Amino acid sequence: MAEKTAPEHELGAVLTTIEQHVTRMLTGLPNSPTALRVRFGDVAVETEWTAPVAAAPPPAAPVRSTDEPADDRSLHVRAPSVGVFYRAPEPGAEPFVSEGDVIRPGQQVAIVEAMKLMIPVKSEVHGEVVAVLKANGDPVEYDEPLLAVVPVD
Repeated sequence: MAEKTAPEHELGAVLTTIEQHVTRMLTGLPNSPTALRVRFGDVAVETEWTAPVAAAPPPAAPVRSTDEPADDRSLHVRAPSVGVFYRAPEPGAEPFVSEGDVIRPGQQVAIVEAMKLMIPVKSEVHGEVVAVLKANGDPVEYDEPLLAVVPVD
């Protein structure tokens, strides 16, 4: 007897739901994972990283900019992972932040997509965004500067 398969649109909806739940779970972890296994019924998907890429490392002191001469007090908000930089939560939405906005530690300012995981980029500084250094959809490397921020006292 032939086994029944779910229509493609139902499978897509299931995979989207799984992706959303896994993304929410990974972004809430205090440490970067090195492996991930997702099981749904008889299907399991496993992946392993040689170096953590899915979450940000523990917060470190902001690094002073060396390539942003506009203001010698500027600091950078940096990429938490290798991936693709997005300024807004979804296509067509307003950006999380723009030049001139004042941001606070812990505030989400962008997203980096890595392997279909949407990793929030959070500020570690309180200050005014003076430059967005990457365009929406640009590829980024781990720890690459994304925003230049001048501290607010």
